[in-house]
Parts: sequence; structure tokens; C-alpha cells
Amino acid sequence: YPQLRASENFQQLQQELVDTEDKIQASRRFYNGGVRDLNTKIKLFPNTLFARGLGFKEREFFEVEDMAAAQKPVDVKF
Repeated sequence: YPQLRASENFQQLQQELVDTEDKIQASRRFYNGGVRDLNTKIKLFPNTLFARGLGFKEREFFEVEDMAAAQKPVDVKF
């Protein structure tokens, strides 16, 4: 039953890839939430005075610039 075994292995690989993508997406949301909170807090008075004095600056959100490149299929050779 080599075809069945290969199919099971491939299905497991696909599931691991989906799980990894989910973890990356969750981490991106967590990071962007922290950036949003930081940017909001350093804009509020009197926080803005301390933020400037201590060198805090607004941060950019993590975004994928080229979605086509990010979704490019991987070339797997066996």
C-alpha cells in the first residue's frame, strides 16, 4: 500500500503547513495589536512627553507587501 502511505504522509505535511500558517497569522495579529497599543499610548498626553524624552517612536504594522509573492506555490521536487 505505498500509495496510501504516501497519501497519508502528504496529508500530514499539508496539515502541518496549515498549522504553521495559522501560527504565523496569530503571531502577526498579536504583534500588530501590540503596535496599535504602543502607538495609541505614546500619542496621549502626558505619555507623549515621556515618549519623546525616552526616544519612543511609533512603529509600523507588519504587512505583507506583495501578496502574490507570499502566496507563490513552493516548488517541491522529490
